[in-house]
Amino acid sequence: MKAVNQMRATNQMSLTFSALSENESFARVAVAAFVSQLNPTMEELTEIKTVVSEAVTNAIIHGYPDGVGEVFLNCNIMDDRMELVVEDKGIGIKDMDLVRQPLYTSRPELERSGMGFTIMESFVDEFEVESEVGCGTRLRFVKRILAPHGAANYEV
Repeated sequence: MKAVNQMRATNQMSLTFSALSENESFARVAVAAFVSQLNPTMEELTEIKTVVSEAVTNAIIHGYPDGVGEVFLNCNIMDDRMELVVEDKGIGIKDMDLVRQPLYTSRPELERSGMGFTIMESFVDEFEVESEVGCGTRLRFVKRILAPHGAANYEV
């Protein structure tokens, strides 16, 4: 078990929402608002929002291609780290090596770029994928916020 897994969350939030594309922006904004307590830079916040957007969109589009399901999102604050878990109970991933290749998409008819996993992995410190065909997929991310930023940390 990694050290960050043994860290105790000082704050956490969970969301469950329908796997509808209109809920992607809701998830992105909710996580950004929650993580703002760490005073991330605009760059860090943009990266977090991008990761949420990619992960939730993947769950909606690829996890439930033939119908509606639910997306489960959990976010923990652990000292200077944010842990994010995005999970679906959809169709799962058949070939993990294939989906992690840049430019691969299982839904080319939707004009997807196939860069989701590559982008997500580049914006976080830890990235784990667990998937079982017919049972769903779980993505786990950890991002360290390098130092407190923003006006809240300056004495007047």
